[in-house]
Amino acid sequence: MNLPKIGILTISDRASRLVYQDESGPAIEAALRDYLSTECEFDKRLVPDECDPIGRTVLELAAQGCCLICATGGTGPALRDVTPEAILSVCTKELPGFGEQMRAASLLKGVPTAILSRQTAAICGTALVVLLPGRPGSIRVCLDAVFPAIPYCIDLLGGPFLEGNKAVVQVFRPTAK
Repeated sequence: MNLPKIGILTISDRASRLVYQDESGPAIEAALRDYLSTECEFDKRLVPDECDPIGRTVLELAAQGCCLICATGGTGPALRDVTPEAILSVCTKELPGFGEQMRAASLLKGVPTAILSRQTAAICGTALVVLLPGRPGSIRVCLDAVFPAIPYCIDLLGGPFLEGNKAVVQVFRPTAK
């Protein structure tokens, strides 16, 4: 049986050089394991804040059948923060509502610097790519805000049917009338 695949991409110069341990990627995996009752396979990658490795890795994960790719890091205004540009260079459609919702959720949690974040989502092949902040504590806030729409978006892209864990999250899917 083939399990649905989810890619987790951490973008960090220092973590990719092993200056410190990646905490953001594991935070994404922990949140997704909580949200999903569907068993999934996770493909975790770590790259520096550089456009070519970021774009190449997203393309690889999509080509390997990941229905969802969650990227973390490089979404701020600093000169090295190039994740949105790298992602959008390899994707066909941007879904800016994801970023709007994540920023709104962060602002509601009292994070005034959320307006500096350039989180977004986009489509790469048949994969949904979601750009999350690099701070582990902010990942759950942002995923809480957008995850209810993720399984339905994956449905619309022809991906696997992902069941939400109803004790943790209420996934939205329209009902036929």
